Amino acid sequence: MSARILFHVQHLLGIGHLRRAATLVRHLAAAGHDVILTSGGLPVPGLDLGGARLVQLPPVRATDKRFKILVDSHDVVIDDAFKSRRVALLLDTLRQHRPDLLITELFPFGRRQLRFELVPLVEAARALPRRPLVVSSVRDILVRSPKPERVDEMIDLFGRYFDYTLVHGDPAFIPFARTFPRWRDIADRTFHTGYVIDGLPADDASTQDGRGEVLVSAGGGAVGAPLLQAALAARPLSRMRDAPWRFLCGPAMPAADVAALRAQAQPAGAGVAIEPARRDFTTLLRNCALSISQGGYNTMIETLSVADRAVIVPYAGGLETEQELRAELLAERGVFQVVPEADLSPRTLATSIDRALDGPSIRTFPRIDAGGIAKTVSLIEQWLTARERKTA
Repeated sequence: MSARILFHVQHLLGIGHLRRAATLVRHLAAAGHDVILTSGGLPVPGLDLGGARLVQLPPVRATDKRFKILVDSHDVVIDDAFKSRRVALLLDTLRQHRPDLLITELFPFGRRQLRFELVPLVEAARALPRRPLVVSSVRDILVRSPKPERVDEMIDLFGRYFDYTLVHGDPAFIPFARTFPRWRDIADRTFHTGYVIDGLPADDASTQDGRGEVLVSAGGGAVGAPLLQAALAARPLSRMRDAPWRFLCGPAMPAADVAALRAQAQPAGAGVAIEPARRDFTTLLRNCALSISQGGYNTMIETLSVADRAVIVPYAGGLETEQELRAELLAERGVFQVVPEADLSPRTLATSIDRALDGPSIRTFPRIDAGGIAKTVSLIEQWLTARERKTA
């Protein structure tokens, strides 16, 4: 059956949430569904939605690592009038599209600072003449809440408004219960899908791009400059000093940081390339001798899926704990070398590079479940079909 689906996503600092949502709506549209993605973050050039449509809300971003202050695209703190415009556009989209399924990214297990629009959205959805199924889409790891009452609030919101939760992870690797203490309260309506990843290169791909390189990346780049700068300074200190190094600057990296990195790289000449993020990142990742990156969802799963060796420097700013935990679990298994962000220096990074070269290849470890796209589409279609049968 073909269904109408509305997927709401908000990215505030990095772009990983938007990338995962874009991947899912692209495949839902390819499966024959009428899909709209409402995005509340800053636009990302070149975002591939396939046959899905985009409704761009007046964008907001966070100004600090604690996500307390939200500003618009002109860096003005948002006020009640701004919030009202966002809510109006979001609810108009809901009522015009009349979805059979509404998906909210992370909410109610996060995005508390967006309650001003997300609570009205799910309330309006439940008030439609034909109520859609309401589903929460979350990554494998939640930010740990320091306040038990916040967890109680999540359970209350889920019970009032939501039908199911999709956890885009592998429970054999990191179960949702690891970071959500009241997992048992929603276990009967929560489903692990496997990791959502798309565009991995074929094992027999012929391209040699990136062969033998050190590949340095930092996702969207908003907080990646310190890692890239430290990696460049670590190059002459490591055994990979004579290899070509490629640095990818994400679309959110400030222009001043990119310019500073280029200036720092000039003495290295042709041995160092400074480039924008590339569509063939996973091909470069498969071909490189070593990857150095942060520990975001997309990069980590791509690295686990195709890379040979890697050093991870997980982002640990503000309240964020998910990158650290994911990296720690992998380090315990010996898959990666991990440098805590607080310990990052050219010397510590160079030492970890040499250790990664002496350790086992990532490809010798058991593969994670990366079938999250197909499982997500399958679950959604099962739920929609069951609802049709129930209302027929």
